[in-house]
Amino acid sequence: MDILAIIPARGGSKGLARKNLQPLDKHPLVAWSIAAGTNAKLVTRVICSTDDPEIRDVALCYGCEVPFLRPVELAQDSTLDLPVFQHTLDWLEKHESYRPSIVVQLRPTSPLRPTSLVDSAVKRLLDNTLATSIRAVCPAPCTPYKMWIPPDGKSQVCMQPLMALPDTPEPYNQPRQQLPLVWWQIGTIDCIKADVIRGGSMSGHCILGYELPAQYVVDIDSKSDLHRAELTLSSISDLVHPSAILPPSACVTNTLR
Repeated sequence: MDILAIIPARGGSKGLARKNLQPLDKHPLVAWSIAAGTNAKLVTRVICSTDDPEIRDVALCYGCEVPFLRPVELAQDSTLDLPVFQHTLDWLEKHESYRPSIVVQLRPTSPLRPTSLVDSAVKRLLDNTLATSIRAVCPAPCTPYKMWIPPDGKSQVCMQPLMALPDTPEPYNQPRQQLPLVWWQIGTIDCIKADVIRGGSMSGHCILGYELPAQYVVDIDSKSDLHRAELTLSSISDLVHPSAILPPSACVTNTLR
C-alpha cells in the first residue's frame, strides 16, 4: 500500500515573512515535517508541494521529493488545502501513474511531533474501515459553551450563545467542569484516505481524533511563536528532529544565514 506524506510549503506568508524557511533549533521549519515523514515506517513517499524555488532546494537537500513547482494560483493567502492536495494527486497520477491510498499532511508550521505519531495515526486510520480521516486534537483552551455571537448592530441588540447544550438550560452559566470536554483541532498531522480528497473533501464524514499532549501544540505564525517553540524543545524528550537527517550546517540558505 502506498502512503504519501505531503508537505504544503508555499513561499508567501502574511504573518511571518518566509515562514516555512524560518529556523527552529538551526533547521528550517519545512525540515521538521520532512523528518517526520522520513522517520515514519509506514510512509512510502514524502513530497513537498511548493511554489518557491528556495523552499524546493532546501526540501531536496533534506531528502524530500519536489517533482513540480506548485502553480502560482494555488499558492495564495486564500488558497484552501483541498485544491493543493488535489493538484498533487492529479499531477502524480498523470505523470507517474501513481495513486496512493492514504495521504498524510505534515504542515511545517506545526513542527513538534512525537516519534511514533505518524505511524500510529496512519495505523489507526487503516484499522478503522468506517473512518475517512484522522486529525490531531488537544483539549480546547476554552469551552465554546461560554462563547457568544455579537449582535449584528441592526435587528439584534443582545448577544446570542454560540452553542446550545441539550438538557442543560443556560450552559454559559454552568461551571466549566460540568460542561462536555471539547477538542480543538491542531495542525500537527492529518491523515486522509486519498479517495476522499479525490472526491472533494479534506476530511470526509467520519473524522477520528488523535489527542496530543499540550507540549506538542504549536502553530507558528509569528516570531513569538518561534520563540515559544524553542523554549518548549528542551522539555520534550520524544521528538522527531531534522538532525536525524542532516546536521544544521548541511542545508544553508540566505534565509537561514
